[in-house]
Amino acid sequence: MDDLPNIDRELFRVPDAASLGIPMDREHAPRILLLYGSLRQRSFSRLVVEEAARLLRAMGAETRIFDPRGLPLPDAEEATHPKVAELRELAEWAEGMVWCSPERHGAMTGIMKAQIDWIPLALGAVRPTQGKTLAVMQVCGGSQSFNTVNQLRVLGRWMRMVTIPNQSSVPRAFKAFDDNDRMKPSPFYDRIVDVMEELVNFTLLVRGRSEALTDRYSERKESAEQLSARVNQRAI
Repeated sequence: MDDLPNIDRELFRVPDAASLGIPMDREHAPRILLLYGSLRQRSFSRLVVEEAARLLRAMGAETRIFDPRGLPLPDAEEATHPKVAELRELAEWAEGMVWCSPERHGAMTGIMKAQIDWIPLALGAVRPTQGKTLAVMQVCGGSQSFNTVNQLRVLGRWMRMVTIPNQSSVPRAFKAFDDNDRMKPSPFYDRIVDVMEELVNFTLLVRGRSEALTDRYSERKESAEQLSARVNQRAI
């Protein structure tokens, strides 16, 4: 909490399993992976992700931020490439994710899309993102837009993730941060607090239950070997 100067401590709440009516899980903190979509030295999507990670840790979560620098374009290298392997291992480790991209030409950046494209729909017969939670955010250079968060929602659904209802879009991001690269107090900061609080709540609700929630009749008819052959076919 000492690293959250914008927070009203009396109003800040740490989500917990008991308040959600589910058994306490003391095995580990919720595991959240955060991705951002810019390689600029002063990347506002990275700064938003860093603010989000601080909030998540204050809410009891364990966080990892993936640095996309050095990640090759999809299919330009084998999946054994160190950055690809790192990203895939983090995707398997995570119980929830945060995706934050700048909006460029009315869409998410190629850097953001490349990270998502390197996370496969299946590793063998295991879907590394299925049933995991997702929060989507974007930063804008100008007026507020929701193009990118809408696109990220489509991708989250395609990856079979539980994308939470709340989201964040920060307009004129260059004005949202101080000289120390910390976000200034504003309704946009408060919205990020809302989104992270909701993400932790949904992650507590879903984890440990995602297998039951995503169990499908069609997939019970299809063997693991058939599934692996279908999703990993060389040509369509």
